[in-house]
Order: sequence, then C-alpha cells, then structure tokens
Amino acid sequence: MSKNRCGWCVGSDLYEAYHDEEWGVPVYDDATLFEFLILETFQAGLSWITILKKRDNFRKAFDNFDYKKIAAYKPSKIEDLLQDAGIVRNKLKVNATITNAQAFIKVQEEFGSFSQYIWNFVDGKPIKNRLENYKNAPANTPLSDAISKDLKRRGFKFVGSTVIYAHMQATGMVNDHEVSCFRYHEVEGSL
Repeated sequence: MSKNRCGWCVGSDLYEAYHDEEWGVPVYDDATLFEFLILETFQAGLSWITILKKRDNFRKAFDNFDYKKIAAYKPSKIEDLLQDAGIVRNKLKVNATITNAQAFIKVQEEFGSFSQYIWNFVDGKPIKNRLENYKNAPANTPLSDAISKDLKRRGFKFVGSTVIYAHMQATGMVNDHEVSCFRYHEVEGSL
C-alpha cells in the first residue's frame, strides 16, 4: 500500500526518501542547519533534485560542511572546488559559502548557537500551514523577507527571501506538507 505524499516528490525514489525522512522535520542542530543553508544557496536558480543528486559530493568537497574549516579556506582550496565536477562550480556561490561560514560563526558567538538565532524568529516552534496542494505554497513570506534581511545585514550572501523560505521548509521551521500527506501530522512529533 503506497503512502499519500506531497505531490512535488512523487515519482523519484531520491525525492521520496528526502521527503519522508528529512523535509519539514524540525532541525535544531547547528551543523545540519548550516548544511541545509549551504545546499539551499547552491540550489538558487537550479532544481532541488540537482542538488540532492550531488549532496554526497558537496559533503566530500566541503569537509562534511564543517563551517569552522570552511571559514578558513584558502585560495588554493577555492580553486580545487571550482575544478570539482561533482558539485555546482559557481565561483560566487563557492565564495559565498566561505563568507557564510564566517558569518555563521559570528551568529553563534552572539546568540550561543545559530539554532537559537534562527528559531527565535518562530518562537522556537514550527509554523503549521494548511496546504491542499504544494503548488499553493508561497515562494517567500514577510517572515522569510525579515530573516533574509537580517542575515544579509549580518554578512550572509545568497540568502534571498526565496532561499530562506526553502530553508525554513527544509528544516521544519514551516510545515508545508500537504494536509493529505502522511507526514503532515508526523513531523509535529519530531520536536
């Protein structure tokens, strides 16, 4: 018996596994929040499936998303990344990853953790929307606009409102599973 899932993931084993196991599950771990933030910035202008297919390559290329190592990358490492066919070789996004790692650490220093900072925008608990169809999900909201603006003020790059809303969905700050999806009620219990 097949499960009823959000329409965006049906038909791809990779998408279904990501949907069933990760998407929309509240994430409070800084390392995972950083990984999702970086993957979302690389996804800008591309399809999410492209990034998912390259996710293991990204992990390998970027030292398993160790933001402390990334913050200290030297020009030689940047050149290596730009030659790595396993990732998206966009110089602006690669440089933004280093800048974002540095900004991420500054946020941790100010707030104790990035998680504390980002979850404060939703008072520590997910916003539960009631989508009948994933096509009705917004690309951004006034809240993602505000978070984007604050991140940019703190020096982050490639963190436009659409990227931030996708990050909010991926990390469970927003539950945008369709109400008919089996995960709609399940992710709430993941807190």
